[in-house]
Amino acid sequence: MSQNEFLLPATKAWLERPKKLLIGNRWVDSVSGATLPVTDPATLETLCMVQLASSADVDLAVSAARRALDGVWGETTPAERGRLLWRLADLIDEHADVLRQLESLDVGKPVMETYVFDLPLTSDHFRYFAGWATKITGQSIPSSLPGEALCYTRHEPVGVVAAIVPWNFPLAIAAWKLAPALACGNAVILKPSEITPLTALYLGELILEAGFPSGAVGILPGLGAVAGAALVEHAGVDKVSFTGSTRVGREIMQKAGGNFKRVTLELGGKSPNIILPDADISDAIGGAMTAMFFNQGEACVAGSRLYVPKALKADVLSELSTRAAGIVQGASLDPATQMGPLVSQVQLERVLGFIERGVSAGAQLVTGGSRNFGAGNGYFVQPTIFAASDDLELSREEIFGPVLTVLTYEDIDDLVARANDSVYGLGAGIWTSDVKTGIRLAHRLKAGTVWVNGWGMLEASMPWGGYKQSGIGREMGSYALQHYTEVKSVWVNLL
Repeated sequence: MSQNEFLLPATKAWLERPKKLLIGNRWVDSVSGATLPVTDPATLETLCMVQLASSADVDLAVSAARRALDGVWGETTPAERGRLLWRLADLIDEHADVLRQLESLDVGKPVMETYVFDLPLTSDHFRYFAGWATKITGQSIPSSLPGEALCYTRHEPVGVVAAIVPWNFPLAIAAWKLAPALACGNAVILKPSEITPLTALYLGELILEAGFPSGAVGILPGLGAVAGAALVEHAGVDKVSFTGSTRVGREIMQKAGGNFKRVTLELGGKSPNIILPDADISDAIGGAMTAMFFNQGEACVAGSRLYVPKALKADVLSELSTRAAGIVQGASLDPATQMGPLVSQVQLERVLGFIERGVSAGAQLVTGGSRNFGAGNGYFVQPTIFAASDDLELSREEIFGPVLTVLTYEDIDDLVARANDSVYGLGAGIWTSDVKTGIRLAHRLKAGTVWVNGWGMLEASMPWGGYKQSGIGREMGSYALQHYTEVKSVWVNLL
């Protein structure tokens, strides 16, 4: 299988060009000279070679960011920051066809998903926060102390922000971090995953074309244990914004605590998706399929625990199995593909390991459960559905692959306790014909986002983040701005 028949000439030409680091508005070679192949997970072909940042490159990028804050970028007006962000959004839309293909090639996700989700959400974020750049205001606060004083607050940039993004939504999540940080006047060093760095590098070219001053944005593809660790521990980095696994998030918190860096984290999930007895079952099952198999299940908010009324179990499992069997797997650039491969050999082995242990533990394998060589030589795993109990690993651990666990319930109070019995709290879903019931239940679930009669709706204006071990802080919306400024109180004695 090859994807060449779908490749745009512009995409092919870009892949053939050198892939360097962006430091101080220049594409430079890595100090170490280390490189890594970027692989198409659908075909196992090498797409290109990418240079990897070392700790020495991190030093250079931090120095460039500091100079930007002390110079042109620090003096840029809020209105100009907004214009730059808007211009970047326009450029993303102009280059959307190439960006869509690069994202799909790199991650393995179907190009139709990048068309309807990743690219629109990316440019929307830059436009949304472009509007905020001129609206980040402090307060004038009356003083009750004797005499007369002018008391007010200012919101000032935190400084140098390290934005570390994962491999499952590399472009969209980069936008979630870059847009609010830049709107607030910070300098940002973006570290994409070494597995999926392509759209971040292409975005770097658009950032230069938009006219951002030198050092405002650096882009350092690199290993997490090298470039990521150097950013987290660097004395010149003031804040770390990380999206990824809970395990790595915990390590970042510990390392960043050494010099009290500001930290926001968006981490893992094991999200419950609840079908109530009065729900439209066809709609609910369709929603459950989207919640689990979108992006191959490689989503922190995948609805991987599906709770169904015990009386409906057989019917729901039958319909889920039929729909799962009809999912078309194949090359990510093929418009007919509905589910692509997993991102890497490591992820393939991880997911197959969970499936194997689930069968051994006594879970009922309803459909799937194997590698799908019929879709190609890449890292394809069949859409997999289990019927299981809450105590099994399948029901408690984040798998990050196309593996759905179906659980039954009879009592609503017991259901709420079980749904909340998780170290995670990122998302949840409720399917019901009674909106009042849905709202009441939504208020009882411990999750950062709850969807009623839907799943996965996101937009730039709504906050995103989790309870418990699903993270700290919020991305998106006005809430994100709180994490990218320091609040300064100013007292002026008027006597």
